[in-house]
Amino acid sequence: MKLAINIFLSLAMLALCLWLVWPGAAERHELGAAFQRLELRTFAPYLAVYAGLQIIVHVCRSLRWNHLLAPLGVKVPAGPLLAISSVGFMMILALPARLGEFVRPGLLRRRGISASAALGTVAVERIIDGLLISLLVFGTFFTLRGPDAPGWMMPTAYTALGVFTAALVFIVFAMWRPEKTVRFCLTVSLLPRFAPRIASVIEAKVLDMIRGFAALKDGKQLALFLVWSLIYWTANGLGVWTLALAFDLPLSVVGGFAVMGLVGVGISLPNAPGLVGQFQWFTLLGLSLYLPGVMNEGSALHAQALAYAITQHLLQVSWYVGMGMLGMASPWVSWADLRASRQKLAPDEPPGEQSANAPAAG
Repeated sequence: MKLAINIFLSLAMLALCLWLVWPGAAERHELGAAFQRLELRTFAPYLAVYAGLQIIVHVCRSLRWNHLLAPLGVKVPAGPLLAISSVGFMMILALPARLGEFVRPGLLRRRGISASAALGTVAVERIIDGLLISLLVFGTFFTLRGPDAPGWMMPTAYTALGVFTAALVFIVFAMWRPEKTVRFCLTVSLLPRFAPRIASVIEAKVLDMIRGFAALKDGKQLALFLVWSLIYWTANGLGVWTLALAFDLPLSVVGGFAVMGLVGVGISLPNAPGLVGQFQWFTLLGLSLYLPGVMNEGSALHAQALAYAITQHLLQVSWYVGMGMLGMASPWVSWADLRASRQKLAPDEPPGEQSANAPAAG
């Protein structure tokens, strides 16, 4: 039922976002003109800088995971970790409702850690990322507040910050009193009353996942993770700004980071397959805060901004699919591993699997 609801929400998001960004006949003409105005001679240098920043983003986003795994006694060499992460990022993009988030933990099952505990590290990663971009969105939006600011701006900032702060509070209490915290949350959900067997399975899995929160107790590893994350998000924001300049959009550096943050918050919702429409609409929404008139359909500025959003989405999709396929072609990830990762939250671990504190395989 949960899977069906997630897929329905994902497809509904796809339909909504496509409806929001789909250009009419006049807009398609303007959109075509916006692409035709691009000249390879001037566009190529921006594209080269964007590609370089994307390499930094990908490497930092992949390798920083080791600092969350280290407190669990697991260290994955750079090559396998890049391959596993690349495949996982590709599946996050390919599968609806963020079901791809389970792939990376599933691919680590043979490297000395249970899928549930690895999923706990992914949860920490997502919550820290969410807090970082929420703080970024809140800070940039706060500087834009005023009588002329759109009504949705500050409620969005407060909501995003509140959601990820609540998730962080759960992590803190879960590390302090794991059994009581999980039982309290389950009791509030009323699941033990209507489905006690399912509730007991969920309780066991969540308690195992909480082991992945151990990174928050290791100050050194957490600090290193935050350094990698700051480099990752800085390169990402600079990439957003650089590509905007390639389309002659007068976006400031701060505006580039604000657009990146809003898109990050937007794709945290039930994601449309491939983020189609969703990525473009949130990009336009972010641009509208700094470039008035962007949301005026039929205008040249709207077409120019939409061309930018489409190009950035296409580059992102191409990059992650390409890196994911390279990961699949590597000796460290196979199609059998990918199929097995679907069993990531099976109640029992495979026979002979190492304990979470065993040395990592090479």
